[in-house]
Amino acid sequence: MADRARRVLLTLSTLALVACSGGDTTEEPAAQAGAVDIPEDQLIRTADPYARGYTDEDFPRVQELAPGVYSYEQLRSAGEERFTTVSLFVVTDDGVVVADGQGSVEETQRMVDHIAEITDLPITDVIVCSDHGDHTAGNAAFPEDVTYHVHPYSLSVVRNAAELRGDAPPAWAVGAEEVGAESTLTRGGREIRIQFLGRAHTGGDLVVYLPAEKVLFMSEAYLHRIFPAMRTAFPSEWVEMIEVAQGMDVDVYVPGHGFVDHPSILEEELEVFQGAIRTVIAEARLMHEEGFDLMDAQAQVTFGSLEEWSLRASQGDRALQQVYAELDGELPEIQR
Repeated sequence: MADRARRVLLTLSTLALVACSGGDTTEEPAAQAGAVDIPEDQLIRTADPYARGYTDEDFPRVQELAPGVYSYEQLRSAGEERFTTVSLFVVTDDGVVVADGQGSVEETQRMVDHIAEITDLPITDVIVCSDHGDHTAGNAAFPEDVTYHVHPYSLSVVRNAAELRGDAPPAWAVGAEEVGAESTLTRGGREIRIQFLGRAHTGGDLVVYLPAEKVLFMSEAYLHRIFPAMRTAFPSEWVEMIEVAQGMDVDVYVPGHGFVDHPSILEEELEVFQGAIRTVIAEARLMHEEGFDLMDAQAQVTFGSLEEWSLRASQGDRALQQVYAELDGELPEIQR
């Protein structure tokens, strides 16, 4: 893991280019500046694995971000598009702590098997940072005796959905440890902080912060070059939540979707992603103020360079709808 002295030094003009461009995939500011040696596959800023020259056989991809701290990237599909879902796991002397599973039992079991190749210590804790199915549907693959850590809002969403279906809530949501503002796990001498920095992608978004290693797993609050998916989002609060994350002492910001790139790129791209959310909000507000109803706005809106981002086709209309709901005061009130 690069320390702060080795991280890319950006001039104010370069930062302005990143923030204002909305994330142009044809330019790579750090590489242009010659300030850091960026791996070749990362020179094109995109979440499309094939545009980067990858094949399906290159996944899952496991990277050690700091001693005993690993990211796990596996491909998933949304229609015809392919992109990565990212989990994090921390190997301690007392066992393994996992942040977010994958989207099916088969894929989560695959991750469990990869963890077993690294350590024979058991998985003791699973942190549900996003309650969405692409991060929880495979939780049955984890050992039955693991402790789940979940935000109360996420638990209510999952339990209410099960009740509406006439089903029992998933086993992982029964007896889970609730995490409000913050909870700290100490495992094998490691400090692992589970924090709620504000409502963002789901409303119960948790992040995992390792203060000694300066790694922050942001789950779906950070979508690396993926169009802001807002099905259950709180758009303006999402912008504020990222501001809080950017103010923390972090070397490696880990996204929940998209590639786990060089730390300097991940820091830049978090700013770009925040700018993408701002763009969606601004375009929706403009259409709203001009009196367009939602369907007309969805038919006419354009999001600049975000039009080329992964999942624009499938997520753009829903994002516009969610911002309209926010502007009309139809989202749930902030929980205090």
